[in-house]
Amino acid sequence: MTAKHVLLGVLGAAAVGLAHAQSAEIRTPLAVSSAEDIRPELGALLPQSRLIGKGRLTFWGVQVYDARLWALPGFKPDTLAVQPFALELAYLRRFDNRDIAERSIVEMRRSASISEVQAKVWIDEMMRALPDVKKGDRIMGIHRPGVGAQFLMNGKPTGEIRDAEFARLFFGIWLSPKTSEPELRAALLAGLG
Repeated sequence: MTAKHVLLGVLGAAAVGLAHAQSAEIRTPLAVSSAEDIRPELGALLPQSRLIGKGRLTFWGVQVYDARLWALPGFKPDTLAVQPFALELAYLRRFDNRDIAERSIVEMRRSASISEVQAKVWIDEMMRALPDVKKGDRIMGIHRPGVGAQFLMNGKPTGEIRDAEFARLFFGIWLSPKTSEPELRAALLAGLG
């Protein structure tokens, strides 16, 4: 394995908020909404939603992405599976969709056992729904309770995965109590105070 592959593996892990908590720093921007927190696509996809929280993932001094969570009034983190919400990652560097998909499976396995057959299906589906990203790209996932997840890149639809169990585990990467990034989870949920 070359040094480049090792670095890609490390950065791929960070790309989805998956670095080990003891080596990651979470910097939380102000909880106050600003113009950069407004997403016109939410007006149609999740009307009445509001920004709940946001945070930045930094791994060994490398800024990876800014994460934002929008939800409806009354949102409760202990019943994620039955609530609509939107989670956005605004990337601060480039990542391949395969790296993101494969690392997502590793992190989803923190919450549940996933067979190799199911993992391959979900990796293939993520690769169809999630494009490669470069610095400045925003990928938003919309949780659709009982249906699955819809994805947008820079406000434009890229695909969906119609599997409620996939959606529960995928969004759990950031929002489950079993996340590998509890500080980022706390920042995303900070507005529930």
